[in-house]
Amino acid sequence: MGKYFGTDGFRGEANVDLTYEHAVKIGRFLGWYYGKNNDKKCRVVIGKDTRRSSYMFEYALVAGLTASGADVYLMHVTTTPSVSYVTRVDEFDCGIMISASHNPFYDNGIKLLNGQGEKMDEETILKIEAYLDGEIPELPLANKEEIGRTVDYVAGRNRYTGYLISLAQHSFKGIKVGLDCSNGSAWQIAKSVFDALGAQTYVINANPDGLNINTNCGSTHIDVLQKYVVDNGLDVGFAYDGDADRCMAVSGDGKIIDGDLTLYIYGTYMKERGKLANNTVVTTVMSNFGLYKAFDEAGIAYEKTAVGDKYVYENMVNNGHQIGGEQSGHIIFSRYATTGDGILTSLKLMQAMLGKEKTLSQLAEPVTIFPQVLKNIRVKSKIEARSDVDVQAAVDAVAEKLGNDGRILVRESGTEPVVRVMVEAATLEECEKYVDEVIDVIKAKGHTV
Repeated sequence: MGKYFGTDGFRGEANVDLTYEHAVKIGRFLGWYYGKNNDKKCRVVIGKDTRRSSYMFEYALVAGLTASGADVYLMHVTTTPSVSYVTRVDEFDCGIMISASHNPFYDNGIKLLNGQGEKMDEETILKIEAYLDGEIPELPLANKEEIGRTVDYVAGRNRYTGYLISLAQHSFKGIKVGLDCSNGSAWQIAKSVFDALGAQTYVINANPDGLNINTNCGSTHIDVLQKYVVDNGLDVGFAYDGDADRCMAVSGDGKIIDGDLTLYIYGTYMKERGKLANNTVVTTVMSNFGLYKAFDEAGIAYEKTAVGDKYVYENMVNNGHQIGGEQSGHIIFSRYATTGDGILTSLKLMQAMLGKEKTLSQLAEPVTIFPQVLKNIRVKSKIEARSDVDVQAAVDAVAEKLGNDGRILVRESGTEPVVRVMVEAATLEECEKYVDEVIDVIKAKGHTV
């Protein structure tokens, strides 16, 4: 991770941590960088989510890009995976998504994608950061006919919608599906996909006003969809986050299907059909003990990466695996996408349901999830808090008490100034107790804000 860019872009409070000046300079650098060695004009595609500041950052990026001579194609409000798809298939030099994902409306972020629709490489990110810090001389401005232009590219979003529809292997006719669009990027796409496939589609939280994205809705507030599915007698429900690169599901009987259960359901579905490449599913260190025990029972191997879908994707590419993801609902199907894709994940879960003629609850039944408690604590310095000798001693003491019957994980957030403390144990009470033991030490040592 760099000074500004974390595991999922440059993120922070709009015009506090991430300002319009940052956006202009990022545009200036990218337009120059991708244009300086090209025989043709640099082409960049931009999408954004529904938060109010996304428009400000879009215009700022456009100003920087066109001033450096790039042509900019605007997909307008759309999802992160759609920008990734269009960047790749339409051979753009790079793609930009303006979103802070699941964060509150007052935050925003700039996610950068390379020409293959993958998260931009660290080397290029570090060059951008050097320019932001004034370590690279001011870049030349384009003039006359070299100044860039903007192009309306809503057609790209429509083509992505068509692509998703083409991937379905079953009709959804007669299936009652609930969608929580989080007042975010999925609001114009998700219903179109499910309607086209014949589902009886019921949609909530699809009225964005710039301030209500992720507010008591979406994948981070899954209880809202859970109640809606049960109260309305739906067969299944899917909830997305602000930029729709993650998905949490709810079965008809109200069972929550998180990313771990999604990996199990579709991983076993692939294995049964002889399509699970390398007989392996890629997870992160945050995946539950219960998932690994269920994989062992099913004869499925697994990899563990650092938290962050970029690390999951890197492992998949390097080793030829085809499914991986995070407990939070970022699931990557590398045969079809280079990023997590919430709507695609919904379609894959529907495929497993309809293909096996079982409910999501039945498909997830073999997995017994260990109780887990995760608490975030805001700190002055993530590195200092994590490396504190007394904090490390407290973590080691908890690990020793848990033995083989649980685990503790303390890690730094890649996108926020917080340290995350997670414990899995036989009971919820044990989890709470051990998490609080470590947090108490962090507080006592003066690391908290």
